Amino acid sequence: MPLQSHCHYHRSQNKLRVGVFLLKGNKLLLGRRLTAVDRNTFPLPSGHLEFGESFGQSAAREVEETGLDITEIEFLTVTNNVLSDPKPLQFIVFLLPDPNQMPINLDPEKCDGWDWYDWNDLPKPLFEPLEAIVLRGFNPFPSH
Repeated sequence: MPLQSHCHYHRSQNKLRVGVFLLKGNKLLLGRRLTAVDRNTFPLPSGHLEFGESFGQSAAREVEETGLDITEIEFLTVTNNVLSDPKPLQFIVFLLPDPNQMPINLDPEKCDGWDWYDWNDLPKPLFEPLEAIVLRGFNPFPSH
């Protein structure tokens, strides 16, 4: 089901972030950040919502950096975090069913590569918005 963005904001105030849960069995796709901000943390494929972009369009754009094609986007959860940045950061999360594809690192300046990690043994440190979701007890695998 396509999701539409109904946010009204000024371009310079955009702090909305979209993250994508890519699942394979009981594993989650994460990368290792190489950027100065949050270097060596493990995030979901994610990024800021661009001006005029729907949540689904943003999720699809962020997944492109993994080399995976998406066929379905399903809304999963929303969280509103106040993190180390003094401004609030909302993190919108989508679930993408297992695409049966191998991830490829198409953005080597920002990411050290993508790999599948067991939900019960996630690498540390997690990217702060993802860590906040995990600490609140969220689990994308309802039967685990």
